[in-house]
Amino acid sequence: MTAGKKTTRKKAAKKKPGRKNAPVTYDVLKDLALSLDLPNVTEAMSWGQPCLKAHGKLWFFWSPSEDAPVFKVPFEERDMLVEADPETYFFTDHYKNHKLVLARPERVDMAWAKANLIRVWREMAPKRLLKAYDSGEL
Repeated sequence: MTAGKKTTRKKAAKKKPGRKNAPVTYDVLKDLALSLDLPNVTEAMSWGQPCLKAHGKLWFFWSPSEDAPVFKVPFEERDMLVEADPETYFFTDHYKNHKLVLARPERVDMAWAKANLIRVWREMAPKRLLKAYDSGEL
């Protein structure tokens, strides 16, 4: 810093609870998922809607009836998410018997979505593939 000159830094604006983001779309989340460059991920169709499959199984999709992304989560996690943040996470009668949670597109936390996608991919992966992936062979 030179004498007589004062530098100022702009503080990053902190997100306030309840503040809405620009709504995410299927394509935004699909691009995030594909950018992870995980093996055995393919684009597919399920019930006439685009989806992503990992290891041949449904990995990520968008609910056309709710216009919201659908994430795989254990029932306990779903209940905790819905209770802790009902403005973001929800499920309908259609999904109540499935280990799935929906998220309102304008409130999706992209870091959470990324972590969820990675965790679910790992849970779905065959052990041999996961071992090879973790060792850097893939």
